Amino acid sequence: MKLPSLNVQILLGAMFGVGLGLYFHSLGAENHIVQTGLYMSGLVGTLFIDLLKMILIPLVFCSITVGIANLRQHQQIHHVWVTTLLFFVSSMAIAIVVALAASNYFKPGAGLHLAMFQDAMQNFEAKQLPLPEFFAQFLHGLFLNPFTALSQGNVLAVVTFALILGITLVMGGERFKNILALLQEGLEVTMHIVSWVMRLAPLGIMALLIKLIAVQDAAMLSTLAKFVAVIIGSTLFHGVVILPLILYLFTGRSPLWFWRGARESLITAFATSSSSATLPVTLRCTTQHLHVKPEIAGFVVPLGATINMDGTALYEAAAAIFIANLAGIELSMAQQLIVFFTAMIAAMGAPGIPSAGMVTMVMVLQSVGLPAEAIAILLPIDRLLDTLRTAVNVEGDMVGSLVVQKLVMQKST
Repeated sequence: MKLPSLNVQILLGAMFGVGLGLYFHSLGAENHIVQTGLYMSGLVGTLFIDLLKMILIPLVFCSITVGIANLRQHQQIHHVWVTTLLFFVSSMAIAIVVALAASNYFKPGAGLHLAMFQDAMQNFEAKQLPLPEFFAQFLHGLFLNPFTALSQGNVLAVVTFALILGITLVMGGERFKNILALLQEGLEVTMHIVSWVMRLAPLGIMALLIKLIAVQDAAMLSTLAKFVAVIIGSTLFHGVVILPLILYLFTGRSPLWFWRGARESLITAFATSSSSATLPVTLRCTTQHLHVKPEIAGFVVPLGATINMDGTALYEAAAAIFIANLAGIELSMAQQLIVFFTAMIAAMGAPGIPSAGMVTMVMVLQSVGLPAEAIAILLPIDRLLDTLRTAVNVEGDMVGSLVVQKLVMQKST
């Protein structure tokens, strides 16, 4: 009997995961079947994420170094670099505009009051980080001892060292051809291991979704329903309308073609809530299903997983407006402009800082004088919303690699 394709298996795994999660949720946390099911799904889900993280650092290191070396040989690196950064900044800017527009129109939080959440705020200590200190930590995180960065799994520092090493290998020419050949073989071996790990993806994704759905706090979701609806709606609008429209305008490719090729990666991103953990799957989908050249995908996708965060930027900007509404403060146009730039900087810099999401969110709130402790209100719903924004973060990386490839090919012809 022939098994269905991996794509179909992952889709079925996700559907079963959501179904079982809802069933467990209806039985209640005290049920023995639920406890056993959650324990088993926790084991399988953790194993799947750990396998992805195991292969992450060698994959990032080899793919960026080899990608840079191959691009330099074709004299395309400058154009790829500039186009990639322009795309990342533009797509994040559009995402933040969508968030601010939706939040100003629907005004989530306007009917609620901070006093309702006083207990949550008192039990939460906001980790505050002024903007200059944030930049200092961000820059410090770029340049670490490469062996320390590799052993600690610091993706941003690994990306920085891989960029420098890739350029050095090309400038050294024939002298370093053996090292380049070794890294190319390392990349091939790593991608082969990724294909093995992906055989566990249907089970891993099912396990992660069971746990996610089963432990959701329904009461908190209903209290914050309007904010949750605004975040989900604006994130979906960016992911389903804006990014596919950008893809179509620049490459002529249809959204259906893209989603068929990107499905594995988007479902994995949704289940894991981690752009970094999903990176091996994203790179595989981008090169094998979306047919982006390995040297372009190897540069754009790992860099995007580190600094291109459309969903995160959108969420942080919308959360600032939500907390302002809760506090009864109306942010002026100038203050919303500050939120715009701070949310973009925070989203790009997040991976370089411990407890990244919470610290950068506090920075956005502080920039316009909002109570940092109010972030505690978002903690119970953050895990659920994180799934969707991570999927959009990953979608932005894949769309970016296709757009960059198209523009680079036009420039070189």
